[in-house]
Amino acid sequence: MVKVNRISSINQLNQQPLSLRNVAVFLLVCDIIGLFWCFHLAFWLRLEQLIDWSSPVLYGLILVYLLGLYLADTYQLKIQINGLWAPARVILSIIATSGATAIVIYLTGLWEHEPLVSRGVLLITSGLFTIWAVIWRFAIAKWMWLKVAQSRWLVLGSKESAVEFGQECRSANQQTELVLLTENQDDTKPHLGGNILSCVGSLDDFDTWSKQPWSGVLIENQLGLPDIVVKKLMEMRLRGIVIDSLANFYEQFWRKVPPSCLRDDWFAFTSGFSLIHNRINLKLKRLFDILLTGFLLLVSSPLMILTAVAIKLDSPGPIFYKQIRTGRKKQEFKVYKFRSMYQNAEQQGVQWAKAEDPRITRVGRWLRLMRIDELPQLWNVLKGEMSLIGPRPERPVFDAQLAEKIPYYDVRYLVKPGITGWAQVMYPYGASVEDAYHKLSYDLYYIRNYSLLLDFAIALKTMRVVLLGKGR
Repeated sequence: MVKVNRISSINQLNQQPLSLRNVAVFLLVCDIIGLFWCFHLAFWLRLEQLIDWSSPVLYGLILVYLLGLYLADTYQLKIQINGLWAPARVILSIIATSGATAIVIYLTGLWEHEPLVSRGVLLITSGLFTIWAVIWRFAIAKWMWLKVAQSRWLVLGSKESAVEFGQECRSANQQTELVLLTENQDDTKPHLGGNILSCVGSLDDFDTWSKQPWSGVLIENQLGLPDIVVKKLMEMRLRGIVIDSLANFYEQFWRKVPPSCLRDDWFAFTSGFSLIHNRINLKLKRLFDILLTGFLLLVSSPLMILTAVAIKLDSPGPIFYKQIRTGRKKQEFKVYKFRSMYQNAEQQGVQWAKAEDPRITRVGRWLRLMRIDELPQLWNVLKGEMSLIGPRPERPVFDAQLAEKIPYYDVRYLVKPGITGWAQVMYPYGASVEDAYHKLSYDLYYIRNYSLLLDFAIALKTMRVVLLGKGR
């Protein structure tokens, strides 16, 4: 069987997002209704009058807002633009539209004789409509996810990747039925895997399977497809069946990218990775690191003084703990932390920290729970060795082990490590190769989809972890 080039098959099939056209139409109708309602409410709240529904200015403003939403591509829920999902694009679109509209109104003098465009009415309308549009997009995205969770998918790939995908579905309590077709003719014995897969077959039987009703077809990136299978996939696509890659599905719905789903051409041809090659993003991130680190040092200094006293009173040994970690481009540096373990805790050799670790002191347990032990790393951020947000730096001895067992592990060191990160707020604390694999899945998502808004989301999630004591 002749195998086609991966870029001309899977990457082209991925161009159509999972959202349907009627979803975009429904969102458009919601936006139109929302704009009419928000203008009416704002007019009444500001001027205590009923709005003139025949005013051409009203319809002109509504069209301007809709145009802004369209240009920002806010009706495509399942795609990102410069790392921004649809709700974030809505906010930026409305800010830009409101600003441009205000400038035009001021220059034309329209505000002098048209109460509808007064500053108060436009400000209230923009605020109300932003809330309206964002809520509807979150609601529709949730509905689409529920539809996906109660669906039937045909998976083309290896048994290992399909079982991993099925376990992810099961852990999310999704009523998803999976049927796997593999390349290997000898690897077609039924394999339920705890009711994860309903059947396992061969790609040679794809013609028969393609005629069944499916929610979609998910394809492993490492799979080479025969020409006849690609032709059948094209026919399924034209019948309205979703064709996507496993990696893309993981990324869109679970905000992670498992290394087992990837291969070199994914890194070569996929979009994103602006944190690696975009100098503006790098400089902005560094600027925010310096400003926020200075503020955090000022605010947390009383807490750090109390922590130092508590550590000294609790157990003998130094207040701070220095350890060699791996930084950007695998350059080693010394990381600083408040000491949370007894002195000489590693006299038996380097080992993973674990739950209920007897080496942890009484004070240290609270420091780890509230992540206060990480505060001295603010000094590493000021020195430029770390960022506030990024993949957590690991010890070189563990890096060597993990790089041998986990594909693409070293990609995480293309960016500066962080005090907190996407993996830390999305995955519970763990200390094993399996845990490192899952964390790398989230780190790869962060590196590819970096944006300041994503950093902001991570900061908020980190605050929740600290406040609720979900540290380790």
